[in-house]
Amino acid sequence: MPTISYQLYCSRNFGPIEKTLEMIAKAGFTEAEGYGGLYDDLPGLRSALKANGIAMTSGHFDIAMVEGDPGTAIAIAKTLGMSRVYIPYLQEPDRPTDEAGWRAFGARLAAAGAPIIAEGLAFGWHNHDFELVDLGGGLTPLDCIAEAGVSLQLDLGWVARSGADPLKWITKYGAQISAAHVKDIAPAGEALDEDGWADIGHGTLDWAAITAALKAANVTHYVVEHDNPSDDTRFATRSHIALSSYS
Repeated sequence: MPTISYQLYCSRNFGPIEKTLEMIAKAGFTEAEGYGGLYDDLPGLRSALKANGIAMTSGHFDIAMVEGDPGTAIAIAKTLGMSRVYIPYLQEPDRPTDEAGWRAFGARLAAAGAPIIAEGLAFGWHNHDFELVDLGGGLTPLDCIAEAGVSLQLDLGWVARSGADPLKWITKYGAQISAAHVKDIAPAGEALDEDGWADIGHGTLDWAAITAALKAANVTHYVVEHDNPSDDTRFATRSHIALSSYS
């Protein structure tokens, strides 16, 4: 059965991390994913995780740290008990604009991940929608990254928002998907105060089909996410119930 984790970035606007961890534990989560803003107080974070029975099994790390100071990224990951390290974003001015640039970026990611992998941790890239643009002939930036041998934390909500079919991408790179970010999209015109995102199972994506495809691809780590929930307790609770029913 897949494990279900909670990206703590969802709750960045809802009080201290101790409150968030207590909330997600009550919602049924036993795992969480970290992000850069949480790593300033590692002893405090580790203590709060332990107090609430939450394992931080994965984390997002800035590309500058992974490339420039991989030892620190590794130390953070191991201190918090992570097994997976992902780079989640590239600022728009830094993004390549053609196939050659994205292939070079894929090679750059592979090199950046080598020290992480050497320490026994999984390493990969977390996509948004800009990696799904057509570079020509159907080739996308995400293809360039995957073809460089970098594993994917495939964000299914961003895949869908780009206009692509999540099922096709799961089938295409199944063996290379080390985790899935599970994110739902509200019907057109709804949830505008939440940037058009929805709680898992309460939006437009077909989670029965998606989870079946993930299972077929042996993807066993799901991370739920909502970029801007108006109520993180509602999001966490409803999403855990819905995703558990498909798992």
